Amino acid sequence: MRISVIGTGYVGTVSAACFAELGHSVICVDIDSSKIDQINAGIPPIYEDGLSELLEKHAGKRLSATSDYDFAVTNSDVSFICVGTPSDSDGNIDLGIVKAASASLGDALKNKKDYHVVVVKSTVVPETTEKVVLPIIEEHSGKKVGDFGIAMNPEFLREGKAIYDFMNPDKIVVGSLDESSGGIVASLYSGLDCAVTRTNPRTAEMIKYVNNSFLATKISFSNEIGNICKKLGIDTYEVMSAVGNDFRIGPHFLNAGAGFGGSCFPKDVKALIGKAREIGYEPELLSSVIAVNEKQPSMMVALLKNKLGSLKGKKIAVLGLAFKNDTDDIRESRSVPVIKELLDNNAEISAYDPMANENMARIFKNIEYHDSAAGALHGAEACLIMTEWDEFKTLGKEFTVMKNRLVIDGRHMLASRDDIEYVGLCW
Repeated sequence: MRISVIGTGYVGTVSAACFAELGHSVICVDIDSSKIDQINAGIPPIYEDGLSELLEKHAGKRLSATSDYDFAVTNSDVSFICVGTPSDSDGNIDLGIVKAASASLGDALKNKKDYHVVVVKSTVVPETTEKVVLPIIEEHSGKKVGDFGIAMNPEFLREGKAIYDFMNPDKIVVGSLDESSGGIVASLYSGLDCAVTRTNPRTAEMIKYVNNSFLATKISFSNEIGNICKKLGIDTYEVMSAVGNDFRIGPHFLNAGAGFGGSCFPKDVKALIGKAREIGYEPELLSSVIAVNEKQPSMMVALLKNKLGSLKGKKIAVLGLAFKNDTDDIRESRSVPVIKELLDNNAEISAYDPMANENMARIFKNIEYHDSAAGALHGAEACLIMTEWDEFKTLGKEFTVMKNRLVIDGRHMLASRDDIEYVGLCW
């Protein structure tokens, strides 16, 4: 089938490449000319494992990019809205980009005679597809739903594993107002070994938020338990290993540490909180999930101060800047508040991440960035481990170049050892 994908961020580019791999013809649409040029040259505009290979394979064949909405809509049967949905200053969802994309799609649909399905894949709060996207498309196209289709198809992609997750899904959810448009969207995934859950748009939107909010809740719950265990001298990882054996709970997302970040969990939980308050309900549990997560980074610095006293003029190595391993994404990275608090305490910071140095340098220009862990550790009075990069598990002789071998681990990467003073955040 012919598909157009609006937006070439993580979700848009990955979805476009994977749909091409499934045999569909795909046109990417973006207002950023540099991204268009990159995709047409088979170069990914973002880092994602396996994406480069797919773009190189399909660019110029099944996959192309343009800034022309009219061309994309005319030459496709289904359009996916995959644009960003950032948080506003109050943490509520900002639908500005979704609205703009919807208006542009509506304008492009005005003169199209063939049936066309618009699919919202961006993460949006319940009722957005029906009460925001649909009216805008109707207004700008001069058509009514039925003349075109509307559906909601949330993504469940982990950054760093997004290609794998798309091609090996544990769930595919399609919400539509009618059988026909929902069936068309569901058919796009026919090459994958996964049942499609069919529902209405607002339920599909809610499934996405509940999915992420529940995982975030497991993390904050584990961190809360870890903080308690720390004070009691109990290894929280031993506790959670046993608890995770309960089939009703499962072992995943029970690792205590510096908290969750990224483009999804913090934003989505806050957006669901905002939606709940909008309809007159105070979501106390979800609010506490965010509160616990915001507290964890400061606990890293508190442990550091407890060991070193004043941080003024002291060199602190920060290992790990991306919000998680296998990505260069620093959005909501727990390293950001840690570095800010260290700077507020007049510490000198040397930092290293295998992939995210350049991105973090856009935020913090006044710290030292190194191309190796050893470089960042040289002469440091302490080290904070903030991201779960595999290479940090094997650090050994690198610690010998530190002035003071104090390591505070926010991700349970190391075990206690004789050659360093090792402090775990929650264990």
